[in-house]
Amino acid sequence: MTSIYLNRRTAPHVSTLVVATATGALALNVFLPSLPAMARYFEADYGLVQLSVSLYLTSTAVLQLLIGPASDRFGRRPVMLFSFAVFILATVAAIFAPTIYFLLVCRIFQAFAAAGMVLSRAIVRDTVSAEFAASRIGYITMGMTLVPMIGPAIGGVLDEIYGWQATFGLTLAFGILAFAVVYLDLGETNRSPSASLGAQFRAYPELLRSRLFWAYTLTAAFTSGLFFSFLGGAPYVASVLFGMSPSAYGFYFACLGLGYMFGNFVSGRYTALVGINNMMLIGNVISTVAILVAIALFAAGAAHPLALFVPAAFATIGNGFTLPSANSGIVSTRPSLAGSASGLGGALQIGGGAALSALPGLFLSPETGVYPLLLIMLAPALAAIAASLFVRVASRSNDASRP
Repeated sequence: MTSIYLNRRTAPHVSTLVVATATGALALNVFLPSLPAMARYFEADYGLVQLSVSLYLTSTAVLQLLIGPASDRFGRRPVMLFSFAVFILATVAAIFAPTIYFLLVCRIFQAFAAAGMVLSRAIVRDTVSAEFAASRIGYITMGMTLVPMIGPAIGGVLDEIYGWQATFGLTLAFGILAFAVVYLDLGETNRSPSASLGAQFRAYPELLRSRLFWAYTLTAAFTSGLFFSFLGGAPYVASVLFGMSPSAYGFYFACLGLGYMFGNFVSGRYTALVGINNMMLIGNVISTVAILVAIALFAAGAAHPLALFVPAAFATIGNGFTLPSANSGIVSTRPSLAGSASGLGGALQIGGGAALSALPGLFLSPETGVYPLLLIMLAPALAAIAASLFVRVASRSNDASRP
């Protein structure tokens, strides 16, 4: 399908899907440099404030189980618009949160922004084939990465000048923009809606019986887990171990966005030639090697933030190779169930990330140094390689055709 911008009778423009996808990513990480300041503002323990990350991810995982089937039943457009409306209201409430517990509840409802990520994948699969879907998802993710890449840097500056509430103000403005472009540009791409919502939930057992669905989902889950574990521990490492200011952390964090953007660019350009299975394996090997390099640097006595952030940037290059192909595989296992597959696969993917994001806070301390974070990152990286190899085995099985 061709795209004409702001014409709902054609396929949505790639920029619309970029903005829709970026909204959830921005809400996830724009306030990360503010976590220590938020702990002081609410007079709360850092571990409790860190739940604003873990709860957001957990809620994202649960909501994807509902958003995907709902879009298969009611359509991509109405579900996307409703979800962004909830996100906007929750963000307004978060700005005026009187307590940390009220803020945590707002973060749960902010997770409705997950509709942008879930439904953008399904919309792509509605309009193009599996191999081209991986390339399209790669380009969308590459463009989307610009927002969360610069978000923490801007958020850090806003925090130092205006306080942590300003970062949520930036998120609110972006959410309103996303609602507007989706309303104006996104027509309905689900041409074969299911007969009932229950029918879509009954499709989950069919997906769960597919070894290939599990292979792609586990690859995506472990690959994302590496990044989410970094999100959970990096603010503590930056502020406590390295003594970095919020703005400095934000600018260092931009290195990861650059790496992820480059990885998605390569994925978008070469996946159709290399194949999604090969691209996933290459990406996970790159990520694992990058973490091993970081461990070696600190073992050799390195004590500079670059020893952490530069290898982490290379790890996100690997993520950029892997995730577009893994997500394309998830929604292509059963094309007629693209929304449900995207929702279920995303729920499993983000749910694992939520658990991993909480782990570093349990083990990091001035005495342990950076090693707990690096070891927690290494575990899912190795598991992602194993899952990528499992894809090759599952692709030959009779329970699902290869995308």
